[in-house]
Amino acid sequence: MGIPILKLGECLLISIQSELDDHTAVEFQEDLLSKIHETSARGVVIDITSIDFIDSFIAKILGDVVSMSRLMGARVVVTGIQPAVAITLIELGITFEGVLSAMDLESGLEKLKQELGE
Repeated sequence: MGIPILKLGECLLISIQSELDDHTAVEFQEDLLSKIHETSARGVVIDITSIDFIDSFIAKILGDVVSMSRLMGARVVVTGIQPAVAITLIELGITFEGVLSAMDLESGLEKLKQELGE
């Protein structure tokens, strides 16, 4: 089963509720990009609070998802980054440059709304 992607106005909300395996991560990438295209979403909030650990492949996919979403014109906010995940991302050189972050989904949605001028 894939990761649910919810539409709220011009935004897409994703809350990843379990550790990602390689197949699910690739499927998520494809699903999110398709959903951005289908809905013309202007913003995306990706909540990764439930992810305590990521390997290099999942980190790369996550970085790619953020970059690809931005290329498609959607502003991205990543929320709930755990300390171990932040360490892994930085060690792998994935910096999410220009991407907003927040402690939780609610704060992330607020930041995104401000960024979009809503």
